[in-house]
Amino acid sequence: MDITIHASFLPHEDPEASLDFYRDGLGFEVRGDVGQGRMRWITVGPAGRPGTSIVLDPPSADPGVTEEERRTIAEMMAKGTYAGIVLATPDLDGVFDRLQARGAEVVQEPIDQPYGVRDCAFRDPAGNLIRIQEVREQG
Repeated sequence: MDITIHASFLPHEDPEASLDFYRDGLGFEVRGDVGQGRMRWITVGPAGRPGTSIVLDPPSADPGVTEEERRTIAEMMAKGTYAGIVLATPDLDGVFDRLQARGAEVVQEPIDQPYGVRDCAFRDPAGNLIRIQEVREQG
């Protein structure tokens, strides 16, 4: 069976701040930008990897979400407990330094974890936890 992850969804509240973090900070390509104002769906992804994307979507836009659920989502986003993703790079220190210099909220500086991974963590402008792992080239 050949299955890949094509897109993952993360909520956003501020499209311009999200573009600053993902496009300008992480260097992701913008693959789609539809809607207007705070009701924009922005699809981004790593350059050279068109098959993998993150869709940044406004959580309040889903018509199936009740007002109480919207409040809960907003509270969880504000605490940074609603959503997250794990990214990987061979240059963890370089990515960390770039995001930190741009003023991204640092959750954890690069560290060797006891379970064998070296990683760091940030919060994006919506409060989503963005963990970044270092991957070493196989060879």
